[in-house]
Amino acid sequence: MKKKSKPMVHEDRELLRTPRKEERKDFTSRDPWRALRILGEVVDGFDALHEVFGAVTIFGSARTPAGQPHYEAARTTARLLAEKGFPVISGGGPGIMEAANRGAQEGRGLSVGCNIELPFEQAPNSYQDISLVFRYFFVRKLMFVKYSTAFVIFPGGFGTMDELFEALTLAQTHTIEQFPIVLFNSAFWDPLLQFIENSMLTAKNISPEDIHLIKVCNSPEEIVEKVLAFCAKNNHPGKS
Repeated sequence: MKKKSKPMVHEDRELLRTPRKEERKDFTSRDPWRALRILGEVVDGFDALHEVFGAVTIFGSARTPAGQPHYEAARTTARLLAEKGFPVISGGGPGIMEAANRGAQEGRGLSVGCNIELPFEQAPNSYQDISLVFRYFFVRKLMFVKYSTAFVIFPGGFGTMDELFEALTLAQTHTIEQFPIVLFNSAFWDPLLQFIENSMLTAKNISPEDIHLIKVCNSPEEIVEKVLAFCAKNNHPGKS
């Protein structure tokens, strides 16, 4: 009889779950113990990436196959950025993430993957020079922000939207030094941008200047130009 595989523990879900009464006596399932594991994950990430300067992080759908136009555009973008000396960071998985790491290696640049443990969909791609695996989404997001010069965001789903709006919130509130937040393919993003302008801005839920936090490009070359121009203008720690 084939032995059943042990179900994977999703640490984020365990952290956010309210423990049952009978579990509260077990120290290893209590939140103070998990806090130590989280701290260890942060330390490991900082240690692995402490020499990565001025990287560009590329986001997008894990479900985009090789050969699809968005995949190839992400691959070309990463290659061009690497040729200009930018390390490239991705979420380390398949789809657009794989394209970003693949392009970085093709451009002879540093290719970094910040993978996340998930019960489905996420498996590390094979194009990473530095490959980290995180249990917790928020630790992984910390690494994206801390070591990036720019975010380049290709079409994607809920995870991509989460990363986009978290970056926008941090920039809007001046929690981070502002850097380019670049969206690829205006046809995909235009309905969302129209909603932001026609609904959010009209209702005065955001300020007029918040609209300018977002840049939209339709070619890899245009993306690289935006990133280079920003770094040169703002003395940012990327390449100029």
